[in-house]
This record gives sequence, structure tokens and C-alpha cells, in this order.
Amino acid sequence: MKRVAAALILLLASIIVITLAASNLLSQHQAEADAYQFFEPKREASIRILWAEWKPADYLQTLADEFTAETGIRVEVAQRSWSEFQPHFASHMAEKSAYYDMVIGDSQWLGFGAENGHYINLSHWVRDHNVLQAFVPAAMSGYAEYPKGSHFYWAIPVEGDAMGFAYRKDLFNDPQEQRNFQQRYGYPLAVPQSWQQLYDLAEFFNRPAEELWGLMAWADPHYDGLTMAMQSVLWSWGADLGDRQSYKIRDYLNSGQATTALAFYKRLLQFNNPEWRDYYLDTHASSNKPLIDGQVAMAMTYFAIAPELLDPEKNPYADQIGFFPTPGGPGGRATSLGGQGISVISYSKKKEHSFRFLRWFIRKQTQARWSELGGLSCHIEIMHSPAFINASPLHAAFSESFGFVRDFWTVPEYAELLESSQRNWSQYLFSDRISARDSLDNLTREWEDIFEFHGYYKE
Repeated sequence: MKRVAAALILLLASIIVITLAASNLLSQHQAEADAYQFFEPKREASIRILWAEWKPADYLQTLADEFTAETGIRVEVAQRSWSEFQPHFASHMAEKSAYYDMVIGDSQWLGFGAENGHYINLSHWVRDHNVLQAFVPAAMSGYAEYPKGSHFYWAIPVEGDAMGFAYRKDLFNDPQEQRNFQQRYGYPLAVPQSWQQLYDLAEFFNRPAEELWGLMAWADPHYDGLTMAMQSVLWSWGADLGDRQSYKIRDYLNSGQATTALAFYKRLLQFNNPEWRDYYLDTHASSNKPLIDGQVAMAMTYFAIAPELLDPEKNPYADQIGFFPTPGGPGGRATSLGGQGISVISYSKKKEHSFRFLRWFIRKQTQARWSELGGLSCHIEIMHSPAFINASPLHAAFSESFGFVRDFWTVPEYAELLESSQRNWSQYLFSDRISARDSLDNLTREWEDIFEFHGYYKE
């Protein structure tokens, strides 16, 4: 018994020693952890905003620096090239990444962001902060609302934009050119009010032997340039992409009006230098380049990328550049919506900073400053003010365009629809293997298949 008792005493003593040692070790680790926490620097208040690589993003960084000076919240406007912008964002959203706190995305992204839970629903915030009363209705509908007509909002307008045209005033105002045009077409040479007048002007100024072409028209097959141009023509002929409620495509997209419009655009492209086929938004192949090079009389442009045309350091014809809105057609007047709105990413860990930035950004004085820097504000009082309209030669045409802007599909499957239209229209415009009607019939079937596959048609 004594041996057993001694063994038990020894075992108990060992347990006590081990317990004390473990306790000391835990205390040491806790002390180290406490010391680490005590000496860890306080995390900086900051947000990261993703946007495309272009001048408005530079303007926003300058504006955001003023927000930082006022609030202490640092803002980084991270830029990605246009070709990388959408896939880069989609990749981060697939991973539910918190790397970005906000994104300034295309209007077509609204369905993708809303339906997949990537964007915070801002509907109550929009109403509580009187955003609907402060911003142009077309901008709220185009950049923020999804589904259309639902009064659900997922973004705040940032950079207003629309498709329009720039032209050489020195050519249009030349007395000899005016006399020759009047004699040939029977009406005065002036900014076109209709697509037919634009066609006449493009034909008149098209002089390849003199290194002068009549029109720089979007035909880019890679992103959305061709579709943005083509849908504007379709709408102006009274056609449509489809019914936005039922998603019915047949008899809208492949109507007689659409066929006539598509054939018209193919004829119009004969006045476009074939080497400019890929010119669109890319910095080194911008649709502004032919004007800067003095090789074209008129060019399609987005108003947001047009300021470089007025910069004498970049454009030797800067003082001769004028602008006009997209003209009308036999079925009315419409132009493609450009620009973007800013959304709060649902995976962000810094939403409170993002909402503080939004509160600051929607203020009238901030919007006025945004306009001064070069941004195209959609704030009602700013956009329609004499100071804004007279700020540069492009502002009046931009402001007028918001009376008839329209948009592409904003459903989550917009990228599939866009790839289909780019491919089918490009095939028709740059080959003789298919008719305009067959091209539209093929596109109609593909779009119907996309909507059917994703469950839009109810039996």
C-alpha cells in the first residue's frame, strides 16, 4: 500500500508540475499576444474603387483626394484597361473578394451585380437622401435602376455619357465647301439633323485620294462599339432590340425597319477608312484619332472621351472641333447611353466608409467640383446650368443627348447577348455572304435561345 500511495503522490506531483508549466506557457503566449495587439498600428481608414483606365478616373482620384483631406478616409481609384475591366471585375466577384469596396461599372452590369448579390441594394438609401430629386431621371434609370421600372436602385450616377459626334468646323464653314455642297445636294451644309443628312455629309467629304474620309463610324467587333452604334440606328428607324418586359425578340429585332437600318449602316461604313475598323475606346486606337490626325470630317465619339479633342497639346485642330448629338431617323431619335454609376460591393469590409463617400459625392458642391475637373455630372442643377452648358463646346450636345438616351440589355446575361450581336452584325457588315434580314434572323434565334436557356420565358 505504501508503494501504491507513493506512486500516486508522485503522479499527482507530476500533474501539478505539468499543469503549472502549461499555465506559464499559456500566460507567456497571452502576454506576447497582448503585447502584439498593443503595438499593432491602427488600421488606416480607406476604400478602393475599381474603374476603367481613362481620364474620368483620373478626375475622380483628384476629387477623392479632396474627400480624404476632409474626412481622413483615403481613397484609391484603381484603374484597369477597358479590355480587362469587365473580366477582372467578374473574376473578383466570382471569388466574393473584398479587395474592392466599390465599383464604377457599366449600366449593363446592373443585372449581373444585383441578381448575383454582388451589389448592395441602395433603394432605401436613394430615397432617404433625395437622390431621385437631385439627379436626371434618365441617369437614374440608366445607371442605377434594375429591373427597369422597378424603382430598385443599385448605383449612383457618376460619369454621364452618350454617343454623339465631333466634326471639323473649318471644313463645314469653308465658303467653297458650302457652295459645292449646296449645288450637289440642294440644301445648306450644316450640322446634320437626320441620319440621311449625315450620310450626305459623309459622302461629300469622303476623299481618300486626299487622305480625307467622310466619317469615323464605330465598327469595333471586340467589346461593344459596333453594337452601341448599330442600336442607335435601329432605334432611329423605329426598330427595337426586343420587349423589355416579355423578352420577346421576334418581330422587334428582325423587323422590316431593323433590316433597313442595318443595310443603311453598311452603306454608311463605305465612308470609313477600313484601317479604322478596330478604333473605339482603346487609348492607342481611339475613335478620336482620325480627327486628331486631320483625316476625317466627322467622328462618332462618347462625350466623356471627347475632351482630348479640345486639348491643343494633343490635337492640332482643337480650336476647329465642334459637336452635335446623334441625329434622328424616320422612326424618331435615340442614342446609346454611355457612362457609369458607382455601386457598393456587398463583400466589402468597409461599407461605412463607402456610404460616407456616397453622401459626400452627391452633394451639389461636390458635383460642381466634379464638373470643374472634367467629369460629366448628372446632377439636375449642374447639367442644365448655363455654367455647365457653356463650359466647353461638347457640353451643350451632351446635355441635349440625355433627352433621348436608350440602353442595351441590362440583364445578367448581357455579355452573352452582346457577344452575339457583335459577331452577327460584324459578319454582315464585313462580308457579302449573308443578307441583312438573315443576319437579324440569326441574331433573333440566338437571343431567344439565351433567354430561354436562362428561364425568361414562362410557359
